[in-house]
Amino acid sequence: MQFIIRLIVSAVALWVTTLIVSGIEVTGGSTLSDVLTLLVVALIFGIVNAFVKPIVQVFGCAFYVLTLGLFALVVNALMFWLTGWLADVFNLPFEVTGFWPAFWGAIVMAIVSWLLGLLIPDGVDD
Repeated sequence: MQFIIRLIVSAVALWVTTLIVSGIEVTGGSTLSDVLTLLVVALIFGIVNAFVKPIVQVFGCAFYVLTLGLFALVVNALMFWLTGWLADVFNLPFEVTGFWPAFWGAIVMAIVSWLLGLLIPDGVDD
């Protein structure tokens, strides 16, 4: 159940990101198509962050130290951009048009996910 809640939170954060950041779009034909696309893209984003991001962090460790952690913003943008590319590979109607939309999209998505995480109980406090 926790997985489904996180997936829905990510999909909602992704939807808000498409509303705020130009260059990130869901181009489905209907509302149902858009919702399903956002859920699948949120799943892809979660898989990318679970498997690819730790590898990039290990190899980019020196950049994290040299930039006092600001390199994490670049890594998050690249993970978001990779998600957009994978969505294109799977013929999903989701598009990230370049690095800067991915950069701002990753920031907006992180903030919205964090805010939604504050509002939705995770069951740990029970």
